[in-house]
Amino acid sequence: MTVDDTGSGADTNGADPGGDPHPLAVRLEALILGAERRYTPFQAARTAGVSMELATRFWRAMGFADVGQAKAFTEADVLALRRLAGLVEAGLLSEAMAVQVARSTGQTTARLAEWQIDSFLEGLTEPPEPGMTRTEVTYPIIELLLPELEEFLVYVWRRQLAASAGRVVQAADDEEMVDRRLAVGFADLVGFTRLTRRMEEEELGELVEAFETTAADLVAAHGGRLIKTLGDEVLYAADDAGVAAEIALRLIETMANDETMPELRVGIAFGTVTTRMGDVFGTTVNLASRLTSIAPRDAVLVDTDFAQELIRTAEAPASEAEAAEAAAAAEKEGEEPPTYRFALQPMWQRPVRGLGVVEPWLLTRRSEPE
Repeated sequence: MTVDDTGSGADTNGADPGGDPHPLAVRLEALILGAERRYTPFQAARTAGVSMELATRFWRAMGFADVGQAKAFTEADVLALRRLAGLVEAGLLSEAMAVQVARSTGQTTARLAEWQIDSFLEGLTEPPEPGMTRTEVTYPIIELLLPELEEFLVYVWRRQLAASAGRVVQAADDEEMVDRRLAVGFADLVGFTRLTRRMEEEELGELVEAFETTAADLVAAHGGRLIKTLGDEVLYAADDAGVAAEIALRLIETMANDETMPELRVGIAFGTVTTRMGDVFGTTVNLASRLTSIAPRDAVLVDTDFAQELIRTAEAPASEAEAAEAAAAAEKEGEEPPTYRFALQPMWQRPVRGLGVVEPWLLTRRSEPE
């Protein structure tokens, strides 16, 4: 098993196409899968009781390449195929949705597996003693780690599933479950292309990892959701405009205090967003991206809808004059004046490619973070 008919993806035999499997690759596969290869694709499909056409769709959706009629599949492959087909037969999922389940799971876990091998296991499998090879220590290390990593993966997945389910049931109506009103923010490192020409690959990789780690931690800590990272850019979303604004300003402040980091710019838009397979799409997302591209260095630009949402929720005044008037009125009545976390400054209207004329607002903080 491995990816689509473009020829991309890893070879499941643990060897170059046309070559013999590496003995250690065969042992590792048996260890990780918990079973040996027994079935050709046709035999696996027949044993699972599904058509070859559906089996092929599932396998490709999971990210596994065509293997001809080689014996590449195990009992676990047959069971997984049977389970997916069973969900369709029971009417719990449509066939198209089952394929989406396979694709989203395959894409997410493929990235996780690549990271674990490239960044995690490589460090752990450094030969502990002179004369030992990486090959000699890889198998016992994976044997020790496998059950712990598997348990942790299931734990995190359940936690994420619970959080996502909670957000869905709080949606105002059924349509909002798919097309929801969200704040979407892009954070982009300034001058990244120039950095790639000046920095060594290892140094550049460390910078990107530090940026992604910092961004992910800040987004999670303040109640947002990291949608994806693109090396020099991160995309995040939040149900609440105040949360999205706090994340944006924290990102700017944190990066500005790190001399090793380039300057940052952030763009945020608020509106209807379509969610698919953990990603977000639509005009709101495009607008946030465009705002990021025109934002000043170490600054946050937001769209009018986002600004109005902050004003509506009393997170920011419509203007400083209005804030002063409200404070004076409260003082006259012997009440506490309203407090605002953020300030908004309207900028010049400008045309934005593909979206017409927009009026950006500069978002700043009215008080120091606690």
